[in-house]
Order: sequence, then C-alpha cells, then structure tokens
Amino acid sequence: MAGSTHTVTNQPPPLTGYDVYSADRALTEAVERHVDPAVLDEARGELAALGRAAGSTQSQEWGVQANENPPRLRTHDRYGNRIDEVDFHPAWHRLLGKGVAAGLTGAWVRPGGHVRRAAGFLVWTQVEAGNGCPLSMTHAAVPALRHDPELAAEWEPRLTSTIYDRELRPARLKAGALFGMGMTEKQGGSDVRANSTAAVPLAEAGTYALTGHKWFCSAPMSDGFLVLAQAPEGLTCFLVPRVLEDGSRNVFLIQRLKDKLGNRSNASSEVEFDGTWARRVGAEGRGVRTIIEMVAATRLDCVLGSAGLMRQAVAQAVHHCTYREAFGGRLLDKPLMRNVLADLALESEAATTLALRLAAAYDDGGEQERALLRIAVPAAKYWVTKRCTPVTVEAAECLGGNGYVEESGLPRLVRESPLNSVWEGAGNVQALDVLRALQREPQALNAYLQEVGRARGADHRLDGAIKGLLTELADLEGIEGRARRLAERLALVLQGALLVQYAPPEVADAFCASRLGGDWGAAFGTLPHTLDLASIVERAQPVS
Repeated sequence: MAGSTHTVTNQPPPLTGYDVYSADRALTEAVERHVDPAVLDEARGELAALGRAAGSTQSQEWGVQANENPPRLRTHDRYGNRIDEVDFHPAWHRLLGKGVAAGLTGAWVRPGGHVRRAAGFLVWTQVEAGNGCPLSMTHAAVPALRHDPELAAEWEPRLTSTIYDRELRPARLKAGALFGMGMTEKQGGSDVRANSTAAVPLAEAGTYALTGHKWFCSAPMSDGFLVLAQAPEGLTCFLVPRVLEDGSRNVFLIQRLKDKLGNRSNASSEVEFDGTWARRVGAEGRGVRTIIEMVAATRLDCVLGSAGLMRQAVAQAVHHCTYREAFGGRLLDKPLMRNVLADLALESEAATTLALRLAAAYDDGGEQERALLRIAVPAAKYWVTKRCTPVTVEAAECLGGNGYVEESGLPRLVRESPLNSVWEGAGNVQALDVLRALQREPQALNAYLQEVGRARGADHRLDGAIKGLLTELADLEGIEGRARRLAERLALVLQGALLVQYAPPEVADAFCASRLGGDWGAAFGTLPHTLDLASIVERAQPVS
C-alpha cells in the first residue's frame, strides 16, 4: 500500500540517445560554412558518428564514472621503487581513447582538419571535459615541435595518430603518443620568464639535464612534455620524454596531484626534475617564441571547451523546460522562462560561431588569417570563457532544485565552468596580450577591422558598436587599466559581425539589441520582449 503513493509524474525523460552534433544547429551550420565541399560529406559523417557516441547512455555513464573516480597517484611500487604513475578509472581511458580515435589530435594532417577537429572537440567536451586536457595538449604540441624538423618528423606521426596507446614505454615502440606541458612554477605563475628550472647542456648536442620544478604540469601520464627552463642563453623550450630510449624511466618526480574544484577526472600535477634528460626544441633563449603557438592553440581549445559546456548546459535547460509543466502549461511556453532560455541560447550560439570561425582561420593559414588570430584568440579566450560560468549557473536554475542535485549533471558543468578562464593564462593575461597585439602588430588590428567590416551596414547597432570600438582604440591614455573592457568589446563586436552575416535574423537581431545596443539587463532573461524569442529557443532544442 505504501508504494502506491510513489508515482513519478511531471519529470522530463533523460536527455540521452541523441546525436549531440546534428542537434546543434549553430555548430552544424558553421561546419557547412567553413569546410571545403570536397570533404564535407566525410566531415559530416565522422562528426555525426561522434555526436551519436556523445549522446549515448554508455558514454554518459563513462563521463559520470570518470568524474566520480578521480585519478590516483602512485609514487612507489610495492618494493619501494619510485615509479611516479597515475592510475585512472577504466572509463577515463575509454573516453580518451574515443577522443583520439575520432581525430581530436589530428587537425594538422587532413584537409579542413582544424574546423573538423574543433567541432568534434566541442561535441566530446559535453560528455566529460576532463579528457579534453591531454587531447588539447597533444594537438597543440605540433606547431612547437615544428621548430625542430627532426623532432617533428619523429613525433608528429605519433601525436596525430588515431591510436590510443596508454602504456609507458619508449616512444619509438608506440603507434600513438600523448603530450603534456609544464610552464608555470610556484614563484612565477603566468610570469614564465621568472622560471628558475635550470637546463645544463650535456655532451650530446641539443640535450640537457633539467633541475627544478613545475607547479602545474598537465596530463602527467603523457609520453612527453614541452617545458620551459633556463639554459645558458636564457629561457628555452625542451622536450622531456617520460621514458628514455633504453626503456628506463626519465627522472619525472610527481609530488602530488592537485585537488581541484572541477575537472576532477583529469590529473594536474606538481613535478620535480632532478637531472632529468631533455631535448632542446628551437633555439636557446627563444623558449617563449617556440612554445607560443602551442599556447595559442590551447587557448582556442579553452574557447571551444567553454562553448561545449555552454551548449550542454543550454541543451539540458531547454530539454527540461520542454517537458516540465507548471502553472497550467509547459515551462517552455512561459514568457519569462522563454526569455531566460533565449538569452542563454544566444550566448551559446555566439560562442560556437566565434570558435569555429577561429578554427577556420587556422585551416586557411594565410597571412591575413594569422594576423586575425593574433588578436581574436586572446579576446575570444578572455570573453567566452568568462561567460561560461554565468551560463551554466543560470541553466542549472532553469531546472530548479533538480539542477542543484548531482544526478542532473548540472553541478558538474558548474564546477567545470571557471576552469577555461584560468587555464592557459587568466583574464588579465589575455587582456594584456590583446594590448600587445594592438601595440606591436598593426596588421592584427587591420585584419580584425576587415573581418568585422564585412558586416557593416547590416545592423545599425553593430555599426554603432564598431564606431564606439574605434573611439576606444583611439584613446591610449590609461589603456592598461582598460584592457579588459577593450578585450570584451573586441569579442562582442566580432561575435555580432559573425551572427549578422551567418545566423538567422532573429538570433542576430536579439544579439545586437542586447549585447551591442544596450537593451539588456544585468542578468539573463532580460531581453526585449518584442523579439522573436520562441524561434531562438526552438533553434536551441537538442532533440526535435
């Protein structure tokens, strides 16, 4: 008799068993726009397959398991030998293996590779963001290694491979390899020129012994790492292999794993070098210049990762409100909830559209596009990653108390949401990098203005925002104190220009009215009520 009262009603079905890629209209349209028609069918097929995998119950269970069973450090074996290994739950390996197999480290070796990989990275992030770190580092290591053609020839085929080989053994015996990165130290943080790790040349040309520490070393189970250390001629980039050619372990002492707010399935570590063997990458004293392209690529992945988190949060919120009823009807049909959902959807679509445009610039590779990336990547990294946390928090609130419960998955998104803003240079670092590009590389601003100029005349609010931005750029007084404001405006104007050109009119109209025209409040759900909000929400539906 007691069980008869337990009838579950008015609860949405799980958002599972769907194609995460094909259900994302902003993403699919960006791929259609930026991928060469000659390889478009192939790209559609591979991304839809990854999308179905991401939306499957199995992958979603792996994401939960990997998050709930964080990595464990084993410094010694049972006999007391130092081994410095990190153990992961089997679900982690399945997720990472799927990401490698899907080509998420292989952008550099196939046509349209950066857009295809960017779309896949955005999709796969929505399952569990933690495995994105080694995928990102491995992908981003390629341009740094290309400073040394011999090293690139040796390592690039392994890094771009679709084979996931988790065993620690000499790289020459592996069909696929992963890379990590160690730049920051406890005394310097973002000021890598303050690094104290010392690199002493060895007898063999190009080889060194490193002594020092790294306060944050990403993906410590990887096969190799790019690190910065002080050589005789100054700060230099080095490749540190985890296992040496003779099969012995390199000196790579993992002191502890970080206990992080989110991103708990991924291992971030502190490591010590004590006579650690390393191979120089690039010239001595040119470490920052050598590794900067790796940093830029990982910063774009921060934008993509945040876009993926926002998309999943919006998908969950819209899905819930489609099925949940209150006060005599669906939440989706309530004017105020519709305003909130439309506002969140705008933020998500703007992030996706901008991220894929930047990926397309990598595929183009021309001088103009490289100049655009120089200013647009730090501006996008600054702004998009900062929008991620308010979006995920508001999306969780759309589920009410259900969104505050772990089983909903929203708390995991909320905890993950601040990470990309901190990783690879926090907000101030990005804003100052924008200033450096403006002051030292005039071609970067020219490329940016040409890009947004393609949309001039299409919306008066965008035109006004471009004019205001030019006024801001003309006033150099107190420019460092205004760097965040400037980075924000650069990102918003670029998003507006892209949406005016490529998004449906109702999306572009709402974005320009709110983000550029000022008809917006301080919280989500404050869009002008006269806009076509229903169409914006319908476009954001994860399942038709």
